[in-house]
Formats: sequence, C-alpha cells, structure tokens
Amino acid sequence: MSEAGTKTGWFGRLKAGLSRSSAKLGDGISGIFSQRKLDAAALEDLEELLITADLGVQAAARLTADLAKTRFDKDISPQEVRQALAADIAAILEPVAKPLRPDPARKPNVVLVVGVNGSGKTTTIGKLAKHFREQGLKVRLAAGDTFRAAAIEQLQLWGERTGCPVVAGKPGADAAGLAYGALETARREGDDVLLIDTAGRLHNRAELMAGLQKISRVLKKLDDSAPHDVLLVLDATTGQNAHAQVETFKALVQVTGLVVTKLDGTARGGVLVALAERFALPVHAIGVGESAEDLRPFKAQDFANSLMGIEA
Repeated sequence: MSEAGTKTGWFGRLKAGLSRSSAKLGDGISGIFSQRKLDAAALEDLEELLITADLGVQAAARLTADLAKTRFDKDISPQEVRQALAADIAAILEPVAKPLRPDPARKPNVVLVVGVNGSGKTTTIGKLAKHFREQGLKVRLAAGDTFRAAAIEQLQLWGERTGCPVVAGKPGADAAGLAYGALETARREGDDVLLIDTAGRLHNRAELMAGLQKISRVLKKLDDSAPHDVLLVLDATTGQNAHAQVETFKALVQVTGLVVTKLDGTARGGVLVALAERFALPVHAIGVGESAEDLRPFKAQDFANSLMGIEA
C-alpha cells in the first residue's frame, strides 16, 4: 500500500479516529490512578475498564498482570500506566501487523473480500485497488455482490476512479459464475490482482454462508490455490460481535486476514487487541475515515499509542 503523506499526517488521522476509544480509556485510567498506588483494588478496576473498552477478558488479564509484575504496590501516574499499556498492547499486536502484499508469482493474486452487511467491503475494495494501482500493479475488480444493484454501481464508480476494469453482471446474477468469469478474464489479460466483492452475509445464516463456499469452490476449478487471500472486513462499531463473525467466517471460508473499518465511529477500538489475542489472524489494514488515504497498513505501535492517547 502507498505510504503517501507523512507519518505525522497519518498518525494524526489515526489518533483523531481513535479519539473516542482513547478518551474512554484515558479518562478511566486517570480516575483510577490519580494519587493512588498500584494495589489489588486498582488492578481490578483497571482490568474491568479494559474489558468494558472491548479489549477482551484474556488481553485485559494479561495487560494488568504484566503491569503488576513491575509496579505493584508502587506509586504510578496515569501517564505511566498509559505508556506501559501501550508498550504491552504493541507487543500483542506486532505479530499480526502484516500489510497485504500480492504475490508477483501469481497472475493474478486472487483476493476474496467477505463480511457481514454494512461492514464496508465494497469501499475497502476500492481503497485497496487505489493503493495497488499506486504501486504500479494491474488490478481488476469483480462485482460479486449481485444482490444489491447499489453495490455493483458503487464498485463501478471505484473502477472509474482508480482506472481498474470491473467485471459485473445484472443484479441477481450467479455470484460464483461471475467470479469464475472474472478470473478467466484476469488470467487472460495478465492482471496482477483480482479483487472480488461479495454480498454481505449474516454470519448466522447458513444458506447465505454456503454461497461463499460455492464461490471458493468454483475459483479452484481454474486455480486450485485460489482464492489466495480471503479478507474479512470487520466494522469496529460492532465491538464484541466481531468475535462471532471471525469464528464463523474462518470456519467456512478459511479467512487469511482482517481489515478493520470505521474505527473513527466508535469507542470500541480496543476490540482489535482482543481479536489479535484470540485469533492471531493477520491484520492487513485499518480504516479511520471515508477517503482512500484513511485506509492504511496496520502498524502495531502507532495503533497502541493512539489507543492510549500518547503522542508519536
């Protein structure tokens, strides 16, 4: 992905995007640790705060235990707590912070994009297409969300903006057949990347999820290693519900990585820490706004600092 713009510019947008999450955590930490030692009661209050901020029970327990190892029964300021937590959160996130890099040996590298309704799949595809095009890659888009005419039109608009051809059918067309045709075309034209949109699926509707499995099966008829990447797009505002989505999609379509969107619209940014701790799936990118520049490769330390309201 493009590194256009300065690090400070992106960090500023990330910090602003996570301001609701960082305010919730920062206010809570200040309330707990103003003129107080790190005793058992303070640790309990901190663990509860981290859980309510969607970091999850497992990560909250780990973070408070790590803090207790070095600072128990000592005076500690809210700023010191935030800095210690940011360092530990970055350590949890570092192993999963992996940018999406298409394999140049594949022509094309097939990326299937999945998720529930309203998670931001189509917009994410458009933004990824822009980043890949800026790298000089030849990209094709496939409008596999055939349930919604608006999704087809939206992807075609992104195609025009980014200079990427779009394979589309009529609303209601067979999504698996469309994906198959798109891969045939992409192979013939020597494309580097094929990004396939899919209809939003409720993770608890088995018949809808079966449609995704069909797309994957059909692609394998042309290339038995396809899809090479299966990106699950998660809306951060869903908080803990993201866990159930990852679990279900991962079991059915072998999710290979995550993109987390809408972090600017929620105080639940901590859910990303919980997902990393529990699933250890690569987090390829995060989104904090509407523009293509607001979707960037995920960087652990930047995210941890922003979540804790610490300057870069």
